[in-house]
Amino acid sequence: MTEEPNPYLANPRWVVAELVADAARRRYPADILAIGVHGSLAHGDDTDTSDVDLVVVTYRPGAGPRPVARRVDGVLVDLGVVAADEYLRHARTLSTSWPLAADQYVTTKPIYDPEACLEKLRDVHLGRLAEARNAEFTALAREAWCRGASAHARATRLAAWYETDAALVMLAEARLSAATVIGLLTRTYFRNGADAVHRTGVAGADLAELGTILRDQAKDLADRGRPVDGTVSDLFDR
Repeated sequence: MTEEPNPYLANPRWVVAELVADAARRRYPADILAIGVHGSLAHGDDTDTSDVDLVVVTYRPGAGPRPVARRVDGVLVDLGVVAADEYLRHARTLSTSWPLAADQYVTTKPIYDPEACLEKLRDVHLGRLAEARNAEFTALAREAWCRGASAHARATRLAAWYETDAALVMLAEARLSAATVIGLLTRTYFRNGADAVHRTGVAGADLAELGTILRDQAKDLADRGRPVDGTVSDLFDR
C-alpha cells in the first residue's frame, strides 16, 4: 500500500516550523510540554510572505528556549515561549487586547502536544467566554475607547502642526483602538490588527470620520451604562 504524502511538506513554512519544533525538542527534551503554530499557518491561508508564529509551552517558567525572532531559510519565525500555568492564566483573563489575543487561544495547530495541552487551553478560554457577563466586555470597551480617543486627539494635534508622519502613526493607533471597541462590544475576535480595522470598516477612516466613530461609540457605551465621562470619584468605582 502506498503511503499518502504529507501535504504540509510541500509548504516551506510548515517545513521550517517542523524543523524548529524538532530542534527545540532535541535541545530541551525535559522542558517542553507542547509546541504549536498560530496565525495564518494554523488557519491554512498563509502565503509566501507569511511569518511562522510558533508557541512553545513549557512545564515550568524560565525553562526551554528563549523567545526569539529570526529569519530561517527565507521565512520569518517568531518563537514565543510560555509556561503552561501562565498560558492557562492568560486564557482565563479578559483584557482590552482580547479581540487581538483570542485567536491564538482558539486556533493553534499542534506540532507536538502529547497531553492535549493546546486543546485544554482552547476549552479553558471558551469556558471563560461562556461565563463572562456583558458588563465585563463593556467595561473593557470603555478602556479601549479612552486609548483610541487619546490617540485621535494626538493625531489631530500633530496634523495641525504639519507633523504628518507622526500623525499617521497616531491615526493608525486610534483606528485599531476603535476596532477593538467594536470587537469587545460584539465579542468578536480578529486575526491581527490589520484584520481588525478591515472587518470593522475603520481601516480607511480619516481624522474626521474616526472622530465621528468615536463619538458614536461614546454614546453607545453611555447607553450600555458605561459612560466615558465621569467625576473624580468615578475613577475609583468599579
